[in-house]
Amino acid sequence: MMKDEDFMREALEQARQAGACGEVPVGAIVVLDGQIVGRGFNQPIGRHDPTAHAEVMALRDAAQRLGNYRLPGCELYVTLEPCAMCSGAIMHARIRRVVFGARDPKTGVAGSVIDLFDEARLNHHATIEGGLMADECGGMLSAFFAARRGKTLIA
Repeated sequence: MMKDEDFMREALEQARQAGACGEVPVGAIVVLDGQIVGRGFNQPIGRHDPTAHAEVMALRDAAQRLGNYRLPGCELYVTLEPCAMCSGAIMHARIRRVVFGARDPKTGVAGSVIDLFDEARLNHHATIEGGLMADECGGMLSAFFAARRGKTLIA
């Protein structure tokens, strides 16, 4: 049986694919009953699509595979705290649980900037768990942006 860390490693592999394409290295997977049913990585630049965030791509993949736009009982693992757009998609998909790695102090809405998942006026509330493998997830992002600025990050 796979554990949370195993699923986050799968999300990190998706993030590596994003980085290899020159995209911000964020990856996500959707899990149902212990099985991966959706995968996605950041692709807004390559797809010319501002909605092509890792979470949205993984939700789309899972919805296609399962034949339903609702994903009740599913869990989403993502390497970075979701933004407002992705959180809205997560809520509309009826994801049961979200596990993320690194916090996003600029655009994260699962507790960093605001907490949309705790907003009582919204009709769906996923369980949120943040910080799983945060150092590895955040380190990948830091290294990506340091390389973009032409600086080498010392580990």
